[in-house]
Amino acid sequence: MAELTPMMKQYLKIKEENKDSILFFRLGDFYEMFDEDARTASQELDLTLTSRDKDPNKSAEEKIPMCGIPYHASDSYIARLIAKGYKVAICEQMEDPATAKGLVKRDIIRVITPGTVIDSACLEDKSSNFLCGVYLDSQNAGVAFCDITTGKTHLTSCSGRERLEHVINEIGRFSPAEAILNDAAASEGQLTETLRERFHCRVENGGEGRFGLKAAEEHIAMQFGREALSRLPVGNPAAAMALGGLLSYLYETQKTTLSHINDLDYYEQGRFMELDLTARRNLELTETLRGKEKKGSLLWVLDRTKTAMGGRMLRSFLERPLLSVTAIQRRLSAVSALVEDTAAREEIVAALTGMGDLERLIGRIVYGTAGARDMAALRASAERLPAVLEQLGRFTDRRLGELAGELDPLTDLAEEIAAVIGDEPPFSVREGGFIRPGYDAEVDRLRDILSGGKGVIAGIESQEREKTGIRTLKVGYNKVFGYYIEVSRSAADKVPDHYIRKQTLANGERYITQELKDLEHTILTASDRVKALEYELFTRLREKVSAQAVRIQRTAAAAAEADALCSLAEVAVRNHYCCPSVDESGALEIHEGRHPVVERMLKDSLFVPNDTFMGEKENRVAIITGPNMAGKSTYMRQVALIVLMAQMGSFVPAASARIGVVDRIFTRIGASDDLAAGQSTFMVEMTEVSEILHQATSRSLLILDEIGRGTSTFDGMSIARAVLEYCAEKKRAKTLFATHYHELTELENSLSGAVNYNIAVKTRGEDIIFLRKILPGGADRSYGIEVARLAGLPAKVVERAKMILKELEEANGVQYVAPRTEEPQVSLSAVGEAEVLDALRRCQVETLTPLEAMNLLYQLKQKLS
Repeated sequence: MAELTPMMKQYLKIKEENKDSILFFRLGDFYEMFDEDARTASQELDLTLTSRDKDPNKSAEEKIPMCGIPYHASDSYIARLIAKGYKVAICEQMEDPATAKGLVKRDIIRVITPGTVIDSACLEDKSSNFLCGVYLDSQNAGVAFCDITTGKTHLTSCSGRERLEHVINEIGRFSPAEAILNDAAASEGQLTETLRERFHCRVENGGEGRFGLKAAEEHIAMQFGREALSRLPVGNPAAAMALGGLLSYLYETQKTTLSHINDLDYYEQGRFMELDLTARRNLELTETLRGKEKKGSLLWVLDRTKTAMGGRMLRSFLERPLLSVTAIQRRLSAVSALVEDTAAREEIVAALTGMGDLERLIGRIVYGTAGARDMAALRASAERLPAVLEQLGRFTDRRLGELAGELDPLTDLAEEIAAVIGDEPPFSVREGGFIRPGYDAEVDRLRDILSGGKGVIAGIESQEREKTGIRTLKVGYNKVFGYYIEVSRSAADKVPDHYIRKQTLANGERYITQELKDLEHTILTASDRVKALEYELFTRLREKVSAQAVRIQRTAAAAAEADALCSLAEVAVRNHYCCPSVDESGALEIHEGRHPVVERMLKDSLFVPNDTFMGEKENRVAIITGPNMAGKSTYMRQVALIVLMAQMGSFVPAASARIGVVDRIFTRIGASDDLAAGQSTFMVEMTEVSEILHQATSRSLLILDEIGRGTSTFDGMSIARAVLEYCAEKKRAKTLFATHYHELTELENSLSGAVNYNIAVKTRGEDIIFLRKILPGGADRSYGIEVARLAGLPAKVVERAKMILKELEEANGVQYVAPRTEEPQVSLSAVGEAEVLDALRRCQVETLTPLEAMNLLYQLKQKLS
């Protein structure tokens, strides 16, 4: 240590306080990294690794590894490190090196982490970036989420044996980029593994000290006000402790005001539909199962938003389906109003198109990292708000009227920014050139000087000519003397006494004056002065705008919701969706339902719609049989997606729909080994089924596909039947149960609420055609060999399989049924007859009016014709 320079001693002292971060140490125009940080940055950023010590007599091991980047280009490098999960500590020079006495003072101004990054280069426009705080103890759990870029903060808590499962499900709802855990939470392997493996989330053990209840309550009161504490549960302090730990981490890393984090959303369990990670994955809500892409997901279908903040709002609708019928109906009513008034909706969409991200703009402005371009973007966005407000004012719908009341046109702010900031400001506010001409007289004067000072020089020249009466007097400049006054020999007797002779020429003399020396000093320092003055004016403007943060945030939220609602309306119109009727009945009635994603992906064929009826008592369990590839899984998923869309407040892909609110949707679809956990396909399947059977309620919707197929036939069939009976009799949950165990179709006669359905197929010779139609009754067989042939199995293998199947069935007393060569298995007319029978079964004759009865008869006749 004694051999190190003062600067390196300073570096090591600061590094010791930030051991877990890559330290960006400011040296002049560069951020430098040393030692292990330099090695890491060199490898991750493809930087050349050099050394600090230039002494040629020292060995390579004795030299200090070093690499650096230009400070003005640091954003992209930081973004790359953050994307790889690193923390970056920014150490800045706290005084001007030109005026500093001795070693320049340096200190950490901010620690950037995956959950606290605010630079747009590190963020996705339509996805939030949440930091998560988790507190667990032996009885309770609390989980908090904060998006520092927008200031939005969400908090919930739970208790009991399943508290860990609830926490993981909430994490799935928000997909955090970083999580701070107390000791008990950090010791939960399932939680930390889920965070790291499923969400690629940076996990940090914050210790117990960071989560202390007293400090947590102080932080919450300081950040959100005392009133926020009164909204937290009295008997469960875990919520406050989770949020307190999160806030403590933010204060420690950000080292600046966080005034834009001012709105706390505490929600109880039961406010939103809870979806576990398996259901989110299988239903492909925000990304596809295989490619992890947005295209092919439900969000891809629904997202026609025009702003980044609207896209995030729509995603939150999808991630948090509602359970309150009143709240769902309010949202549906707003979408209906927008659907009906095409002109007003399109005007709103036009005004929103091109609008900047108000939520993140005000976040950067409050944070102090915004530039002049951010201010210009805020002004341009604010100028679009009056048009949005005008169109919202045309609606009588309650929610749209509330949005109009919450949306402030921000006219005064737009005018203020327009007066200060030019139309096309440069990237950096430190280099000047962004203050609008005419706003500040001193800035204009200094700029005039910098542009050559012709006006100033001409003014001095005219003034001196008038004072002295010397008409040939000239003001000039050279690098030796600077600015001077030149007088011809013939006018030498008129030169004033205060002129100081500097040079004698053949035809005259050159002089200087104090005024010229002052002008020279002004010109030489004008560049630095105008940059400093422009930055000072910008800082004042930023403070004015920051003071209006709450107002801007409220307007941004209103504009975002209007954008999301317009998106749902636009999708409904384009895709021919209907407005669902949502109630507490517990029934699902869907007429001509379609899969929202599959129908969009089909290019060469039309999607075949299907009906669904599941009552609270009757038709509660649907046993669905039929061939692979015929559409069982698609049908079941479409029912789940239609329910979810209705409860998020969206129109649905159907001719009509009545949705009784469900509290949870569970899925058991597909199977795969979990080799890392040492679990086979069957073990994974049984684990998921176990969780469903433990957590499902009578208000849940269960999607179960091919339960028991991962083991022997009789074991699998036994498990499948036991699960089916448990769902129907113990849980009494609405269940869609697809299976190849045709023996289970017998349960229709013995299991209360169970009914058989099958996927219609048509055979012609060895060809099989999937009609994609759900019909009452069980399938006669699975057509597995025919499907295998379609998949391209060699003909000899297919023929051999038929022979083996026949032998097996004869050995077990089952008569082999060969595929019919001419007659179709299900005629098209039979499909219509089946629909008529199904409609008659569902019809409640005692409640029909005469007119409704006539309409029903007409519709049934149409199905048969």
